[in-house]
Amino acid sequence: MPQAADTREVTSLGTDSAACLCPACEKAPMRIFYTARNVPTNSCILLSTPEEARAYPTGDIALGFCDLCGFVFNTAFDLAKTEYSGRYEETQAFSGTFNRFHRELAERLVNTYDLHDKDVLEIGCGKGEFLVLLAELGNNRGVGIDPGVDLERVETAAPGLLKFIPDFYSEAYGDHKVDFLACKMTLEHIPRAGQFVSTVRRGLGDQTDAVVFFQVPEAFRIFNQCAFEDIYYEHCAYFSVGSIGRMFRAIGFDALDIATEYGEQYLTIEARPRAAGAPPKPPQPGEDDLAIMAGLIDTFARRCRERLDHWRGVIEEAKAAGDTIVLWGSGSKAVSFLSTLDAGADIDYVTDINPHRHNHFMPITAQRIVPPAELAAIRPGLVICMNRVYEEEIRADLAKIGLTPRIVSL
Repeated sequence: MPQAADTREVTSLGTDSAACLCPACEKAPMRIFYTARNVPTNSCILLSTPEEARAYPTGDIALGFCDLCGFVFNTAFDLAKTEYSGRYEETQAFSGTFNRFHRELAERLVNTYDLHDKDVLEIGCGKGEFLVLLAELGNNRGVGIDPGVDLERVETAAPGLLKFIPDFYSEAYGDHKVDFLACKMTLEHIPRAGQFVSTVRRGLGDQTDAVVFFQVPEAFRIFNQCAFEDIYYEHCAYFSVGSIGRMFRAIGFDALDIATEYGEQYLTIEARPRAAGAPPKPPQPGEDDLAIMAGLIDTFARRCRERLDHWRGVIEEAKAAGDTIVLWGSGSKAVSFLSTLDAGADIDYVTDINPHRHNHFMPITAQRIVPPAELAAIRPGLVICMNRVYEEEIRADLAKIGLTPRIVSL
């Protein structure tokens, strides 16, 4: 397999590298602490040929930290280099593990906020799975907005309850009546996070009984564990409990709950619009994390290099033993794993349970994404699981095809 186009750098550029004003609080400059050059600008686009994959556009990452509010942002991000269209294949709905979590989350929200016969709006609805759950569980009327929505992929027993709009959310959609607004795994893609949440708040107007639910990757885990696989181009915005709570409060929301879920990988905030002139409610538990986050940022480059060395050692040991190496999971984590480690020449195959990704190719490194059934002939000696949440499910899938390779998980 060809190597990635340049290795990713892990550097600390110091406290004087203010690249831009913080897009969350818009009050302080960003302090750059991590850079990566020439990484794929999309991780979930379906690429049809190895040639298209090798020639895929790249961009840079220069993560900056706001010492005032704790927000982390890719100061080198260029929205024009990303694509959100029908080629964007991000769904996790082929995993039983994820579907159980997704359904339990929807059930909890429906029960907590009495979402029955209500109006629900989802921004960034993807393939519509979560909106379908909210509609079916509570007989709710749902509107989903996403530029990559594919109506042929929406499966529901209650189609009359749902409407999908293939577009980006804007103030043009602020006139919808909303009892519950969901925005899952979308805010991290938006470069002007504060402005976007302000747009949502203005759209809700005086609907102060409405509940908003946002879900994003959890940044404390990423920078505490040096989860380099969770740093990639599409994700330009990174939130901790404190930074998301402070931003929502400043914009005019009162947090009802801020929590981590799904192996502490997801950060969620549930909030209501604050009435005009009303004082903000006190912070949620855990929001006082600014000093902790600053400490993690200060040491991230050094600790991340150590983790990269560990994974290089795992790969080198397997290659020395003559093992065929397979990555299980072809999405964003796999793209970041390959480019960060410059491991395109050493990873033999990539597999995924999502059939829509089969026989497409990884950006830049161009491995073919093989169906899991093909592993029976490939007989990998090492399978690297891109997300440890799925390790038990992956072991079971491998056992079904008669394989018991060594498995290690990120």
